[in-house]
Amino acid sequence: MATIENVKVADNLTALWGINAYEYKISGNQIDFQDLMVAVSEKRAVSVEGEVQPLTTRIRTRNAWLDELGKALSDLTRMQAAFKPEDGGTAQSETMNDNTYETIYKLQRTYPTKKEYKQWVEYYIQLVKTAIDGENNQSQTDMSRLQSLVDRRDESYSTATNLMTAVSDTRSNLIRNL
Repeated sequence: MATIENVKVADNLTALWGINAYEYKISGNQIDFQDLMVAVSEKRAVSVEGEVQPLTTRIRTRNAWLDELGKALSDLTRMQAAFKPEDGGTAQSETMNDNTYETIYKLQRTYPTKKEYKQWVEYYIQLVKTAIDGENNQSQTDMSRLQSLVDRRDESYSTATNLMTAVSDTRSNLIRNL
């Protein structure tokens, strides 16, 4: 992004009236006020976009993790349904899906056995549900932040548009009055 600079113009006539005149330059090229406002709004939008990109990456990563958690919950629920009420907690479950196995490891940093007792399957279900709730809360926070950034970006473009319109109207009025 080009650097924006303003240079004070030495003018005895304007100084008599207490007016400081500036000329604006971008990368050494002189520009008018309207181009300056476009450059400023572009710089602001680029700054906001710089914040949006990592946030959207984090949201995508979280959504993939939520998808993985949802699949694990589905598999664990299937395992829980396979238990008979009369088992009394001594029977082992059906074999756990490999993805569920890895998801449980990510959550508690210890590997479960591929076949678990009913109480462990129920524990894993609660563990996954808690993780899903936590991730959903974080998602809501990130979505609010993303909305705020989008609003800021829209505001910067709106401000630039309004300023360019005002400058254009002023120029039109000056030309008309001449």
